[in-house]
Amino acid sequence: MTAPSSHHKTLSLFEFWPDSIFYTPIVIYWILMGLRHGDLSISTAANPRIETGGLCGESKSSILDMAGPTAREAIAPYRIIHNGADAARDVLAAMKEMGIDFPVVLKPDIGCNGTGVRLITSLAMLHEVLPLFPAGVALMVQQLITYPMEAGIFYIRHPDEPVGRITSLTYKEAPVLTGNGRSTLKELIMADPRMRQVPQLYLPRISGRETEILPAGETLSLVFAGNHCKGSIFRNGRPDITPALTERINAIMLDIPDFHFGRIDLKMASPEALKRGEDFQIIEINGVGSEAIHIWDRRTTLIEAYRTQIYHYRQAFLIGAAKKKEGWKSSGILGMLRSWLKQRRLLASYPTND
Repeated sequence: MTAPSSHHKTLSLFEFWPDSIFYTPIVIYWILMGLRHGDLSISTAANPRIETGGLCGESKSSILDMAGPTAREAIAPYRIIHNGADAARDVLAAMKEMGIDFPVVLKPDIGCNGTGVRLITSLAMLHEVLPLFPAGVALMVQQLITYPMEAGIFYIRHPDEPVGRITSLTYKEAPVLTGNGRSTLKELIMADPRMRQVPQLYLPRISGRETEILPAGETLSLVFAGNHCKGSIFRNGRPDITPALTERINAIMLDIPDFHFGRIDLKMASPEALKRGEDFQIIEINGVGSEAIHIWDRRTTLIEAYRTQIYHYRQAFLIGAAKKKEGWKSSGILGMLRSWLKQRRLLASYPTND
């Protein structure tokens, strides 16, 4: 068997390296920048109205709640409920208030990497899923946006700049199996040039259905949450960053007070519409802890990935330092640690995502 040429690479060299290896140089850079500024947590001041600036442990709704009328229009409707005996009733009340029906998206208000994101298609399923979350935990009920594509846009605006800029645009594709009427689901996964290299990501998703045969032409989407570590495929869409898109994103992000650095995850009708700054809905806005996800495009080299990471983290530190000069506070090392431990504890308690 010959090795695939670089043009047909299905995975990048570092795509599934353990975090502890991939992120070590970035952690070292972070510490050096922190020492240089005399505050290891200074980047948390970059988005000072959000807990830890959105580095970890922040509530998704706390960011979206700050949106003014322009931004709100672009954000997929959501409500927060707390899990407990009346949770199903609260979800239904929230749906009624938003004027939506099943299917809806249910996700933890404090989360990371898509952990615990579930697509709820019926009341019966809601009753099945709610007990999987711990009691008392805040859950977001969000309208399912049916646009066919998802993208992540990285936005940076320095405090002295009237408008910000888009530094990264990435398209997210959910891996899909297409039936041939003969192969089992497991065989289809193992026949896919990409999936068969990381079967541990995909096989658990068909647990109990391995021997099911998909009719010819029928498709099965394996991942609902658009996260790389959960198996979504990312494509660099940088050439599609246009003045029209930048203008639209600025109008939205300037309507969220003191937001300077982070990634906007959205569903969209098409790349063409997105280039015009039209037909998209934001499902989430992430702060300092987010990354420019085009680095997970399989054509990105390791050097490019590190260059991108370091560029972005440097901006976070510079913005944090500027916000501190304005009188805002960073979270401090203990604050950062507390938020991280809280997030870790919560993540461990959530069910797997769809």
